[in-house]
Amino acid sequence: MARPLRQIQEEIRGLSVSEKEALVRVLLDDLDEPSDPAIDAAWLAEAQRRSREIDEGTVQPIPADDVFRRIEESLRK
Repeated sequence: MARPLRQIQEEIRGLSVSEKEALVRVLLDDLDEPSDPAIDAAWLAEAQRRSREIDEGTVQPIPADDVFRRIEESLRK
């Protein structure tokens, strides 16, 4: 029979920071779905294309602060 979640949470609180970090990594790995090589390849190709465009000067990157400011402004409208 599985232990109650409350008991597990109490045990976790007693762990050291490094033990908690290790536990979080294990839990996140368990939540991740297996990697799809075709999707990984598509994302790699997209990242390479975008990097090439920036290096060639065909596109100009927009600072994240500007992007978030524009999003906030559009949501206020």
